[in-house]
Amino acid sequence: MKLYSFFASGTSYRTRIALNLKGLDYELVPVNLRGDEGLKSADYRALNPMGAVPTLVTDKGVLTQSTAIIEWLEETYPEPALLPKNAEDRAWVRALCSIVACDIHPVNNRRILQYLQNDLGCSPEQVDEWARRWLKDGLGAMEQMLASDPRRGVYCYGNSPGLADVYLVTQLAGAKRFKLDMSPYPTLQAIGDACAKLEAFQKAAPAKQPDFVA
Repeated sequence: MKLYSFFASGTSYRTRIALNLKGLDYELVPVNLRGDEGLKSADYRALNPMGAVPTLVTDKGVLTQSTAIIEWLEETYPEPALLPKNAEDRAWVRALCSIVACDIHPVNNRRILQYLQNDLGCSPEQVDEWARRWLKDGLGAMEQMLASDPRRGVYCYGNSPGLADVYLVTQLAGAKRFKLDMSPYPTLQAIGDACAKLEAFQKAAPAKQPDFVA
């Protein structure tokens, strides 16, 4: 498999974690999201019409959109499982993931933040405050869902890392980037700390990628 990825992309980050948790080998192809050269090229858009990352090329074809890719990984490589067996618990885990994938990340995406600053004339401080606004909403909801739920263990669901942890960790990185005060989210911090001890998460970290730039 070949993964087109950008080191600082949250969607690329979560896909790398999922691949690592599944124990799958893949070739990483860096795509320059900051310069846009790779994203705008005709060759890359032939793979991914959105011109976004990640893109996963497999012997079955080309997959785009991190949520679709990760669900495909779960269905194609079911062990170790990232989702619970119980349907209600799977829905609960997917709800946690959706807070990140649908409510936080899209409005804090790089192209949105660039539009705010370059097209609408927002200052860097205003852009950062925009990002923190949606982080607070989403992480606050996740903290509430996880704090007292008996399904939570060391990780979001039980004592094995799973899909919700994949999404949470990447968003915690975003919170750090935008200097969000994390004191209101002790449960999320504890889960993030537990994940940080695992090799699958460590290897996927932005600073460990070949295209990393400080």
